[in-house]
Amino acid sequence: MNLFKNKKVLVTGGSGFIASHLCRNLLSEGAELCVLTKYKSPFDNIRLIDLWKNIHWIEADIRNSDSLKHIVELQPEIIYHFAAYNHVGDSFTHICESFDSNAKGTMNLLEAYENYERFIYISSSEVYGLQSQGKEFVESLTPFPISPYAIGKYSGELYARMKWHVHHKPIVVVRPFNAFGPFQSSRAIIPELILKCLKGEDVLTTQGIQTRDFNYILNLIDAFKKAAFNEKAVGEIINIGSGEDISISDLTKLIHKLSESSSKLKIGALPHRPTEIWMMKADNHKAADILSWKPSISLENGLLKTIQWFRESLDLFENESSPLLSLCQKASLL
Repeated sequence: MNLFKNKKVLVTGGSGFIASHLCRNLLSEGAELCVLTKYKSPFDNIRLIDLWKNIHWIEADIRNSDSLKHIVELQPEIIYHFAAYNHVGDSFTHICESFDSNAKGTMNLLEAYENYERFIYISSSEVYGLQSQGKEFVESLTPFPISPYAIGKYSGELYARMKWHVHHKPIVVVRPFNAFGPFQSSRAIIPELILKCLKGEDVLTTQGIQTRDFNYILNLIDAFKKAAFNEKAVGEIINIGSGEDISISDLTKLIHKLSESSSKLKIGALPHRPTEIWMMKADNHKAADILSWKPSISLENGLLKTIQWFRESLDLFENESSPLLSLCQKASLL
């Protein structure tokens, strides 16, 4: 059954990497989609530019509660809350913006509108922080976030769970692990590695002994959709991850191989971050039990799909005959 058909769905931060994939999926299933964005401009929401006319746009900043009044007019039935300051490293130099967006912004949203059938709070595996100690992250662990980003996300999570516990709101908290796929910013490690390999540039990394649980984007989207209708999920915190981790050094070598790159690998050329989390791996039994979810696309197949997308995108931006490049050149003459 197509459960989203004619459902009014609000996605905050909908033009972000993960959220934009969800938006595309929801539209394909017939949802009445609304996206809350800081700036109502197709150029600021480039990932959804081809779907611009199919979406109802709300221009609002979740840090400003007054700007959220239009949500009441829309009356969404399902809310996916992605909007956040989302860079872990930069949050140390943008502390106020990070906390205002991730903690206060979530509170503002939850107080602005309450007449929903389901509210899915998109948290992050980063909230676990230093709790791994060489073991899988399981939802029963008490988080120990170690970045302003993660502290803000965990604060938003706590407020969402308070609304569920005290006011009995139908709220689900999901903690996705590292995502990758088409449209991702090159500030993330997988697109950064792919682009360097495709261009034949030297690839510099740390020793790469830290591990991460990487998830192809469509696997995550499948889980998020299941969370919208499963009654057993209400009030729960649910990891969304593959349950498999890979070291950054092995990931680098795998991307180098799959992209058939001529790049020189310089593993160990960079220092580790002082706040490095050495192992991030999801215990995903709860997602399997409650959501009947498991990843359907493997890491290698997901990487192949992503490499191909970036290969085609690279040509779009750098090939002299590219219509996009031609358009940009014309704009520079205006």
